[in-house]
Amino acid sequence: MEQSTRAALDKLYHRGPDGEGIYRAAVEGGALTLAHRRLAIIDLSDSGLQPMKSDDERYVITYNGEIYNYVELRKELEGLGHSFRTQTDTEVLLVAWRFWGQKALDKLDGMFAFAVFDKLENTLTCVRDPFGIKPFYYCKEGESFVFGSEIPALLELLDHPVELNPQRAHSYLCWYEYDDGDDTFYQGVHQLKPGHLLTVHLGEQARTDVERWWWPSIEERSDLTLDSAAEELRSLFLSSVKRQLRSDVPLGAALSGGVDSSAIVCAMRHLEPDMPIHTFSYIATGSAMSEEHWCRIVEKHTGSIPHWTSNGIAEISSDLDEIIRAQGEPFGSTGVASQYSVFALAKESGITVTLDGQGADELLAGYDGYPTALFQSFIERGEYVKLKKFISAWRKWPGRSQRTAMLHLGDAAVPSALRALALRLIGYDLNPTWLDEEKIRAMGAKPVPPMEFPTSEEGRNRRLAEHQRSALLVSRLPALLRHGDRSSMRWSIESRVPFLTAPLADFMLSLPERYLVSSEGETKHVFRRAMRGIVPDEILDRRDKIGFDTPEKEILNKQRERIFSWIDAGAEVSFIKPEEVRKEVGSILDGTKPFSNRAWRMINYCRWASLQPSKVLLS
Repeated sequence: MEQSTRAALDKLYHRGPDGEGIYRAAVEGGALTLAHRRLAIIDLSDSGLQPMKSDDERYVITYNGEIYNYVELRKELEGLGHSFRTQTDTEVLLVAWRFWGQKALDKLDGMFAFAVFDKLENTLTCVRDPFGIKPFYYCKEGESFVFGSEIPALLELLDHPVELNPQRAHSYLCWYEYDDGDDTFYQGVHQLKPGHLLTVHLGEQARTDVERWWWPSIEERSDLTLDSAAEELRSLFLSSVKRQLRSDVPLGAALSGGVDSSAIVCAMRHLEPDMPIHTFSYIATGSAMSEEHWCRIVEKHTGSIPHWTSNGIAEISSDLDEIIRAQGEPFGSTGVASQYSVFALAKESGITVTLDGQGADELLAGYDGYPTALFQSFIERGEYVKLKKFISAWRKWPGRSQRTAMLHLGDAAVPSALRALALRLIGYDLNPTWLDEEKIRAMGAKPVPPMEFPTSEEGRNRRLAEHQRSALLVSRLPALLRHGDRSSMRWSIESRVPFLTAPLADFMLSLPERYLVSSEGETKHVFRRAMRGIVPDEILDRRDKIGFDTPEKEILNKQRERIFSWIDAGAEVSFIKPEEVRKEVGSILDGTKPFSNRAWRMINYCRWASLQPSKVLLS
């Protein structure tokens, strides 16, 4: 066990290059080992090393993340008679758990994944923050339970081989679904879902109980006008940014030029008029995707110190292999490469903490406003005239059209039983030739199309709020948070996300849907209003969205020979047909088939599979 613990810690060096610690104890039913690598952010002294014991030595914690309101919690606990040895948020979390137990979770404002050993109860309690910003993977086999922040480290702790998960592979390859549950691309390896808690009873053959500790309501409030809602949202957002500026190491912000990242940078300046603000941007020089114009507006408005990376197709192409390794599991598009480049630039500039706009689109009803869910709300309320007017306004925005509006309307109206037929009618191949359906079925997968997102009675007439909640906690954001965590931690950078706090989510999910998406089809409607006077009007009035996107088709064509060799290596995966994958990818890159990120998904999966260690069985 000592050797495997050492190997696992080595795999996590990038997540914590500032120190390490190991705790071992004999427990009823066996032995317990907790290990930790530290990225020092608050209280840089050695007193912040983990695992950390409580004063009475009953509790031991290993913790990944940041408790932003640790200052306020510390004062509250000191007022209750508790004392502290360090200035760390880790000790505040430990004392809070010792005093309040699980009730402490409702008091925490932060991103975290932690495990607390209780000597008296002989339990290990594992907790993940409301949104799953910080990762937590685990595997339960017989009487053993192992966990870790990344899967490569966890695999070092297993004494048996693992197999690929064919169901997850099918969902990813065919339907672009991943990180939307507790399963992973490996059989038997799970992730603790956002807002969940897992208790391991160490003396009972490591019996585990999983429960949800946070799930926001979507009940609508009727006591707020649009203006008062904007006022309250402004206060909540500024409070979140202010807390997340706490750091004992250099801090900066990612700036894409969009509404969300611009709001963070402008809020930083609003709160700290004299603070030097370093911003980090990916600028696709000479491309229609370039955000240079918008970044310059924010830089001028805030007086920030700009840092740009303009990695071109060649540079991004050369990074793809390293990015695949860093992500640990397959991901959706090469857009991750631009995010990866931004964190590399921040590291090069001496920054250890960044603030990032991730999660704002899901929280504020961004993207295109989740039209399918909105249309469902109109239909359920019987507001057909309003629906017709809304569609007429919605379709006029950039990136939208009458055709896409009709597709969303069809999606809103089609019963689940007819979903497969509807998908065929709009061109989806339910049985792709490059996938060996017989083999994947034999391995236990069910190659069926995804059903519509689950609806409930709670969500009646509130389908947008219901869909936002699902996007935040189940179907979309978890994958984006994984991308951000692995890309930032690859460079030993802590990426903070001010939009993702429980109070902000509780508030936004309670608002009338017309406050989120206006009758004219404007997304993030109430937030744009809340930020007037803090963010330049030019930014708030933007109608397009680019973000850290990359010219994926050009990148893949530039690396054609290389990616075809990756596809050939995928022959080791028994349910992949390399020759057929070559044909499919070639047709997409040649333009004989419409371009989609399905090409990247096939390439990514084949390459990821070929990089697996020997203990991972590919067939």
